[in-house]
Amino acid sequence: MGRVRPHMECLIRGSIRHLGTLRGSGTLECAGEALGRAEYEFDGYRVRPGEISASGEVRMAPPQLAGAFGRKDLSLRTDDGHLLSVRFSAKWLPETADVAHADVYAGLPAEKNWRR
Repeated sequence: MGRVRPHMECLIRGSIRHLGTLRGSGTLECAGEALGRAEYEFDGYRVRPGEISASGEVRMAPPQLAGAFGRKDLSLRTDDGHLLSVRFSAKWLPETADVAHADVYAGLPAEKNWRR
């Protein structure tokens, strides 16, 4: 096998890398007000050096999830001490849903602190 071409080397170095999964329980909040207990599971990725992205699921009792869905300024205070800024990615949620897809845009642990 030959040497990697320079343009391919850039693609390899800049590729997205799975860091692991954050899962656990916590309290979903909006502007500091508790909305209810939640379970979460987020997959984390290094998008580029120094930039981490995560997305996954948030599970709550249906009435509490419905009350949180569509709100801005949501955060998830995890039982292990993180404060994650989250937003739901769907446009609508069925009334009886107990799970919703969410993106985490702030508060993620450093790359070296992810469980693999």
